[in-house]
Order: sequence, then C-alpha cells, then structure tokens
Amino acid sequence: MAATQFSQEELDEIYTFAVDLGWKAGQLLLDSIDRRIDGAGEQSYEEKDNAVDIVTQTDEDVETFIKTAIRAKYPRHNFHGEETYAKGQSREYLIDEQPTWCIDPLDGTVNFTHLFPMFCVSIGFIVNHRPLIGVIYAPFQDQLFSSCANRGAWLNGKRRLPLIRNPIPPMPAGAPSKCIFSCEWGKDRRDIPDGNMARKIESFANMAAELGARGGKGGMVHGVRSLGSATLDLAYTAMGSFDIWWEGGCWEWDVAAGIAILLEAGGLVTTANPPANPETDPIEDVRLGSRLYLAIR
Repeated sequence: MAATQFSQEELDEIYTFAVDLGWKAGQLLLDSIDRRIDGAGEQSYEEKDNAVDIVTQTDEDVETFIKTAIRAKYPRHNFHGEETYAKGQSREYLIDEQPTWCIDPLDGTVNFTHLFPMFCVSIGFIVNHRPLIGVIYAPFQDQLFSSCANRGAWLNGKRRLPLIRNPIPPMPAGAPSKCIFSCEWGKDRRDIPDGNMARKIESFANMAAELGARGGKGGMVHGVRSLGSATLDLAYTAMGSFDIWWEGGCWEWDVAAGIAILLEAGGLVTTANPPANPETDPIEDVRLGSRLYLAIR
C-alpha cells in the first residue's frame, strides 16, 4: 500500500483500534498503581541519561503490550516506541513516509513514580511525516483525548464529547497577557550559559513578569504551568485549557499524538524559533523531529 493512500474508512478503522488500545494500555498503568497501593512497595526505576530521565518496568511492559497488539493487527506498519528507541541508543530521526505508529507507553514517568496523577499513554499514527490519528489517555483522570484526520477531536471518545468549545473563544487581546502558558523544565539540567535550562528559566520569567518589564518582554500571563508531561500539555492546549505551549528537546513520541489532536481541534503548531520578520513572514509548518515546538490553541 502506498504510504499516502488511506481511505477515510481505513483511517476510521485504525482510529477505532487505537482508541481501544489506549483504554487498555491505560488500564495497565492503573493496575500497576493498584499493586503499589495494595502493598507492593515503592515503584522502582532505572536512570537513563540522568536522574530525571527514568524508566520503570511498567513503561517497558506497556510498550510491549502496545507493540504486540499493533504487530498482530497491522504487521506491515512501522513501529517506534520510546523504550525501544532508548535501548537502541540512537539519536536519529527514524520516521519516514511509511505508515508508522509512534508510541510513548508512559509519558510522565516521574509523576507516575511519585503517584502524581499527570501521566498518560500516547499513541500516534503517522503517514508521510504527518500525524493523522492521536490517542492520549490519562487514566487517573479517566480522560481520553483522541482525533482522526477529517473527523474532529474528541474527549472520552466512547461518549463522543467534542474536545473543543463551540464557539472557540478568541485569544485574549494583547496575548500572551491573560493566557495560561505551559512549558516543561525538560531533562537537560546542565547549568550552563545559554543552555536549555537557562533559556527556559528566562522564558518563565519573561512570561510571568508584568507588562513592559524585562526590557519589554514581560508577558503578564495568568499562569505558567508545568505538568511533567509534554503530551498532556498538548492535549490541554487542544482542549483550550492552556493557551500557549512551547517546548525544546521533545522527541517524536512526546508530540505525535498531541499534534494530531491539536491540529484536528483547530490549533496551530509551528517552530519556536521566531521568523526574521514576524510581521510579514508566513507561519512555518513544523515537522516531527524538529525538537522545538510552539503550539497555540
């Protein structure tokens, strides 16, 4: 099958499968939580690149479950999961034009180990570098965000509640003032000038400061949020709970499902690098693998 040749009926079938898979994978996360609550002890984990980049056995078990289900249903589709990728120690962009499933079995692993409820399963289906289907399930809140190309974006798909508000309220006049701004601390915690952490601290301060402060950069946002899950940040931006999200350092599995949902909900995703002339230059389409993203509801 050619990479770009999927009928709407075929996409609908894949979407239904992905939603069911998201519910089941989320239940596995809850089962793991239940075992800990019932006295199985603290959640053990291993560090990957540093102390905030961690993996649990649950991450790997849920990824295996998802991969096995996809391989059985769609053996000709490609598969990329965070834990499989991490074990390969590759840093290459692996997605091509072929139908590809891009999975994070547990986004928010640090939250999960601390029993902070902001964690989720993320399932994205991509064709020709474009995310066409997205499923994000946060089981602690029982919130399942989903979308299929040309079918809209939904909250808790079994009940078919529209994800977006109707009508969609406009961004506040003078945005980012009066907006909720979302950005994560990220895993790169090196305390170096112009490093990833230094840039984020600068952005946090700029967004929070009063209008006109910090050399005119003060945004006076209503709030700055860091949920510990870039995937959920995108889901809440799609829902309109967050107005603006930006992130540097994300991998494809962090954003594939969220971008699919946000775009289908009518949002915008582009690069976080400003254009040469913001007044006249067109908004740049962002591709998976750019690792630097800006999203607006």
